[in-house]
Amino acid sequence: MTSALELRHFSHHDLPQIRQTLIDVHADVYAAEMDEFNQRFPWFVDRWGGHPDFACVIAHDGNEVAGFAYGAPGAEGREWWREHVDPAPERGRTFHFSELMVRERWRKTGAAERLHRALMEARTEHLAALLVDVTHPKVQALYESWGYRKVGEDQPFPDSPVFAVMLLDLPLT
Repeated sequence: MTSALELRHFSHHDLPQIRQTLIDVHADVYAAEMDEFNQRFPWFVDRWGGHPDFACVIAHDGNEVAGFAYGAPGAEGREWWREHVDPAPERGRTFHFSELMVRERWRKTGAAERLHRALMEARTEHLAALLVDVTHPKVQALYESWGYRKVGEDQPFPDSPVFAVMLLDLPLT
C-alpha cells in the first residue's frame, strides 16, 4: 500500500489550503480520544502553520489522505528540549517535529517512516525534537528505531499528557 502513496510538500503559504485536511485527519485518528486537549488541535495547526518556515508533508493514496507530518524550526536558544540536556550540544539549531499522524488503514505499512523521512530529509537544522505521550511506549520505541533518544519528560500544558522529550541528530543517515 505505501508504494502507492504520493508525498506532497507544503509550506506556511499553503496553510489555508491544507488546514482543514490536517484537522480532518486528526479528528479521524483521535475520534476515540477527543478530550479537551485534543479538541484544541486547530489552535496547534494555526500556531505551527503560522511559523514562516513551517513544513508539512501529506501522504495521498489516490484521492484519500493517508496521513501527514509537520513542524517548524525552534527559536534558537529557546527550544523545549534544552532544559533536559546539560550541557547543550554546540550545534543546536532545532527543527521541532510537531505532528505525525497516519490513519488506521495505512498504519504498519511504512507510511509513518516515509512521511518522517520526507519531512526530515529537507531539514538543514542540526537536531530534530519531538514529544511523544509516555503512555504510548510502542510509539516511543518506533521513534527510537529511527534514531531518536529520550532526554527527559515534560507536560507543556496542564491538561496535556506527560510527554517523553526526544532528540534526533540531523541530517538523517
